[in-house]
Amino acid sequence: MDAPSKIGDRSTSDVVVRLRTQEGRDEWIYCHSDVLVEKSKYFADRLSDNWPTCQILDSRNCVEVYCQEFDFDHHVNFLRLLYVVIDGSVDDLWNGVKNALGILQVGIQLGCPYIVTACVNYLEAVPWEESEEEEILRIVPGMGSEVEPILARLQPVNLSAIRGIFISTLRFAMSSPPSLMNDLKSSAQEQLEYMVTEDDDSPLLIADDDIKSEVKDCVGRLFSRFNNLLEEFLCEPTESIGEAGIMTLFKSYFTDFSWVCQLLSKLEIMRVFLNSWVDASDKIVTVIQSSPMVEMIEIKLKVVEVVAKVLESIGYGTVILPTSKRLHMLKVWLPFVQIAKPLIDSVMTNDEDSLAFKVDGELWQSLESTFVSIILALPSANQAEILTEWLENEHIRYPDLTEAFEVWCYRSKVANRRLALLGGGHCTL
Repeated sequence: MDAPSKIGDRSTSDVVVRLRTQEGRDEWIYCHSDVLVEKSKYFADRLSDNWPTCQILDSRNCVEVYCQEFDFDHHVNFLRLLYVVIDGSVDDLWNGVKNALGILQVGIQLGCPYIVTACVNYLEAVPWEESEEEEILRIVPGMGSEVEPILARLQPVNLSAIRGIFISTLRFAMSSPPSLMNDLKSSAQEQLEYMVTEDDDSPLLIADDDIKSEVKDCVGRLFSRFNNLLEEFLCEPTESIGEAGIMTLFKSYFTDFSWVCQLLSKLEIMRVFLNSWVDASDKIVTVIQSSPMVEMIEIKLKVVEVVAKVLESIGYGTVILPTSKRLHMLKVWLPFVQIAKPLIDSVMTNDEDSLAFKVDGELWQSLESTFVSIILALPSANQAEILTEWLENEHIRYPDLTEAFEVWCYRSKVANRRLALLGGGHCTL
């Protein structure tokens, strides 16, 4: 049996492949016509009797191949691979994704299904870096159906699959797994929010009634577990609230609630959470206010973050509540925030490097504006009641309700005249 041909073996070579670039690079590669003709349509055509002219170089047939400087090495590697048995037994022939992509382009250009198939199999199977993925997206889509398997991981997913993974992720994100799984849970929550967010691209999923129903059920189960925890500790000695495990539970729930508010706002179903929060507000304050521990102050910050989102949905009309419930929310959460802010500020001042107490600089300002908005939407007598309590409170500096006070004074002073102009006899203050 004859020994297999080797690229560059001048003694057995019968053809020279002359690689040339416009920059003047010129390299002779000694090859074998039987290998080139068998595996490349381009070389088969050039070396056939039907080709009109035949160049001779170093007493051999010569085939010139012009290429760009940036893909010169890919042409050399392509020729070498024509001499390699690519049967899947050796995986390190390609020297990475970018090299394989370059060889793939040469394989298509020179009509070599053997190399093209091997490149496609490799690129379809290996991981890509972000820059490599962008390069593949730039090059591969215009190369024809034979390379389509490379793009399989980038194809749009059908709606059924999207719904399935959304619901599975949702159930996990609103579950109460062991604390060791918190990072996984946080990641799931981030991806859920990303899926329904409209940015440069349309949302991955438009929530229909079925999806919204599933979300409502998950929120209901989450709040039910939280209510059970509240009830349990309202019946327990207050000392037990300071236990580390209980602190972790409360912190986890309020962290979940803060994220839930963001998700529900995007889905425009904030009411499902807000109604439960209104009903539980008194119990939450009773439990949280019962411990002065520093750890509980961290939880109070989490509570304030949730309160800000809840009150914002009320204050700006996202969720419509009757006067009695709006007034109740103010009477519960305004005193809570007035007491909580100095405590949180003191911890931040004493421990500036504490990551646990990093507060969004806009949180307090946004919450203050929301309080003003809710107060000004109440009947005048209720406004007077809230403002009187504020003016008599030692924590009058926050929230600053001066704007609400000024508007109330103006409205009250001109009320009889304004109403008289509309027909008179309506009421007097």
